[in-house]
Amino acid sequence: MEGFLLQASIYLAAAVIAVPIAARLGLGSVLGYLAAGILIGPVFGFVSTESQDLQHFAEFGVVMMLFIIGLELEPRALWDMRHRLLGLGGLQILATMALITGAAMALGQPLSIALAIGMIFSLSSTAIVLQTLSEKGLMQTAGGRSIFSVLLTQDIAVIPMLALLPLLALPRSATINPDGSINHRTLEEAHHSISFVEGLPGWQVTLVTLGAVAVVVLAGVYLTRPVFRFIHAAHLREMYTALALLIVVGIAFLMSAVGLSPALGTFLAGVVLANSEFRHELESDIEPFKGLLLGLFFITVGSSIDFKVLFGDPLTIFGLTAALIALKGAVLYPLGRAFKLRGRNLWLFTLGLAQAGEFGFVLISFSTQTNVLPDAIAEPLLLVIALSMLATPLMFILHDVLARRMQDSAHAEDEDEINEQGPVIIAGIGRFGQIVNRLVQSSGFKTVVIDNDMKTIELMRRFGFKGFFGDPTRPELLHAAGLSEARVLVAAMDNPEAVTKLVTYARRECPDLHIIARARDRNHVYRLYQAGANDIVRETFDSSLRAGRYVLENVGLSDYEASEAEKTFFHHDRMTVRELAKLYDPNIPAGENTAYIARAKELEKELETALMTQIYAAREGGSDAA
Repeated sequence: MEGFLLQASIYLAAAVIAVPIAARLGLGSVLGYLAAGILIGPVFGFVSTESQDLQHFAEFGVVMMLFIIGLELEPRALWDMRHRLLGLGGLQILATMALITGAAMALGQPLSIALAIGMIFSLSSTAIVLQTLSEKGLMQTAGGRSIFSVLLTQDIAVIPMLALLPLLALPRSATINPDGSINHRTLEEAHHSISFVEGLPGWQVTLVTLGAVAVVVLAGVYLTRPVFRFIHAAHLREMYTALALLIVVGIAFLMSAVGLSPALGTFLAGVVLANSEFRHELESDIEPFKGLLLGLFFITVGSSIDFKVLFGDPLTIFGLTAALIALKGAVLYPLGRAFKLRGRNLWLFTLGLAQAGEFGFVLISFSTQTNVLPDAIAEPLLLVIALSMLATPLMFILHDVLARRMQDSAHAEDEDEINEQGPVIIAGIGRFGQIVNRLVQSSGFKTVVIDNDMKTIELMRRFGFKGFFGDPTRPELLHAAGLSEARVLVAAMDNPEAVTKLVTYARRECPDLHIIARARDRNHVYRLYQAGANDIVRETFDSSLRAGRYVLENVGLSDYEASEAEKTFFHHDRMTVRELAKLYDPNIPAGENTAYIARAKELEKELETALMTQIYAAREGGSDAA
């Protein structure tokens, strides 16, 4: 017992230390888990052979991940995305597999091993790439959406890959008995596992396998609702978690017993349940277990990497890593051009997907278990995958450099020629800017609207509102819209950096222009204040203030008292922002700025006093009136 607790403490401590550090460095959680495994395994030697046994248990996190992927893939949504999934995503996988398989065969590998390597390296890192795209605000760009389509296709493609890999295995355990039945396991495996198809003729094996799949589908369609109603009657939260685990574990066992991949069965169940009202409940119950087990899986992969292979022949390992990135880039670049990606988006698509992915670790582990890959080949492949994933942040940095230096002529040519001017320029017509635009236009004033989202502009035009497509921060577009003659500029873009950039330029060019700016949060307010905005509107301030008034009205204050409290808070907060803006220093975090903190505390006390005084005065006024 003490040994188990010690090992558990080592694994958890390594994860708790390494993963947050990796996340802060922008490397992602997957590389953090790998680094944790490398530290407790090859570096310090805290764990050894037991990590191999633990890895078999941790692989259940992969099964849970595929169940959640299935839950998120509604059949209707998949059908709507079929062109990009089958076109862009499918061509990327097939072309990369073909190129890498050919390269592996040229290096002397037989077809079966070369094809397995092609499958493994055709995948990219969903975890690292999506996290980086979100952090950099690139998810909604054309390149970001194309990357998401390819990653989604790759996640789905893992299922057939897991089914096909055993067919590439060297013959070892599947034999034909004298009576014509199929013997799938060795004698030792038969003593330690349960099989519903052991000793059956081939046609019966097929019927049993199809029957198991039908059971999963029918149970998901017809049994889920009554079982959830039965569980709900107990009014015990943990029963939902128990049921979610039962679904995943039970289906995994059934699939294993009929000779299919557990991941395939749970993925199928997830797709079946994707349209059910219990989808989010199942996902929230499974997610913590999936995250921990998947993290444990990556730790065990890191702890089992043999760095003697790297130090024994570093040129070969680094050369293979560079060759992998180059080969994938050679597929991605022309494919992106064929699907009309240009400029920054094309380079984002090419560099963002050029690494190998975390599912490669899963496929290598599965391939060694099924005798597809020998250990002598699996060890270098693990290192190549890990090194290519470590190179991902560098590739995104390279994209940023190229994006800054590149004259994105294709984007500029697509921009509209602005042939109108007006007293009000509205930059950004999303959920914030469109309300401003409707109010101003409906009041009889002309506006010039600029936005860099073509779909939004086209949607506006369908509803009778004219707008121009282009980057609102570009000086030539602003001057074409009449910046020098305009009375008001509304900076309403989604991107806080773009808003600050626009306000800074407009104030420098037009000192008398009245600038109204949309702010993400209070720190953004301070930056806009320093940039020269006249009126700064926080995105959620007014709506939050109204919600607070509703709370006061329902906890004992009258409508009049709550309204007066709302007004007092509003005016005091505006004064507070002006006061704190003088002490704000962008080079010092707010939590470390002592003068800022001291003044904020003083202003908060003043707010409490002002609110209590106002509520008391409102009550007194109401009593006198009565």
